[in-house]
Amino acid sequence: MAQKAKKDLAKANTASLKTLHLLSLLINALFILNAILRPSSRSLKLYLILSTPAFASQFVLERSGRPTRDKQTGNLKSAGQDLAGGGLVGSLFDVVWVTWACVVLVLVAGDKAWWLWSVIPAYGGYQAFKLAGKAKGLTGLGGMGGGAAGAGGDAAPPPAMNRKQRRAA
Repeated sequence: MAQKAKKDLAKANTASLKTLHLLSLLINALFILNAILRPSSRSLKLYLILSTPAFASQFVLERSGRPTRDKQTGNLKSAGQDLAGGGLVGSLFDVVWVTWACVVLVLVAGDKAWWLWSVIPAYGGYQAFKLAGKAKGLTGLGGMGGGAAGAGGDAAPPPAMNRKQRRAA
């Protein structure tokens, strides 16, 4: 049964990576073709600088999500990391999607659309602030502690109970 789950994950990861790479090829090829045909209309330097994080994200997703197989037998060794999960993988996909949206908007509206790309570092800063707050035990923008006790209430944490006591309660 575990092998089936591993195979399903490998199949899903392969499909996700294929879609990711095909869309990347299409969007980036359109931009480069446009830059070659109309050299003065779009900034190739901005494209290279602001697309680098998306390329790096795609590289990390490829390395961590691509299933590996035994070269001799062809059996699945590792299904790779689950690319449908959240966390860092989700953030890497977000960087790619926002960069692609910027590239398409730049093709339509011009170089000023690159300002949309600024949501990536802004969102990264927001996530880092949230993570630092969790590490320090902060619940919001200035509260200490958690729950009602952090809000100034006198609520004490529930007493520790063993399993038998919890069933009886």
